[in-house]
Amino acid sequence: MTQQAPVSTVPAAHRQAKYQVRFDWGVEGAVAVAADADVVVWVDALPAAADAPADLPGDGAVLLAGLTDAPAVARWILDEQVRLGRRAMISVVAAGATTPAGTPRFAVEDLLAAGAVVDALAALGIDYSSPEAAAACAAFTGLRGAVAHLLTASVSGQERVAAGEAAPDIAALGRLGSSDTVTVLRASRQSGGPAAE
Repeated sequence: MTQQAPVSTVPAAHRQAKYQVRFDWGVEGAVAVAADADVVVWVDALPAAADAPADLPGDGAVLLAGLTDAPAVARWILDEQVRLGRRAMISVVAAGATTPAGTPRFAVEDLLAAGAVVDALAALGIDYSSPEAAAACAAFTGLRGAVAHLLTASVSGQERVAAGEAAPDIAALGRLGSSDTVTVLRASRQSGGPAAE
């Protein structure tokens, strides 16, 4: 994992602080948008066991999300907002992927899954989104009917197929709302936060 820059060095515009729902990419993006978040959603549509970062900035809860659980994650966040008794600040962070050389690369599946989370939040009335979050949402809503296919056809999906994973198993990770389970990677460090599952 790359060394995180101190939050204090992040330009103010990159923090998207005036928005309730923010969006960025990877650990560096999390440093930019997650420091003051009540909930950080680490989005990884095609997860591997070691993909979730060990720690992210801030004291908020950290959830893992993909396409299958995006509606459940949004409901969890709404419940957390009710528990807090105020508007919850939410940072949606797409994991992205890596090139063969180990440098970060864009991952369409994570863009779509992040957009699915933003869309599910908006359906519950949590919709004061940054332009970055709104664009991810628009990507998802525009391609909603094709996400399972896009997972298998994407660079990451094709890498998995080449490694021997069955295309139908990959496509299953694109079935929106097929899981009600929410994976809590870190409980809120704020007083009274729900425990990790």
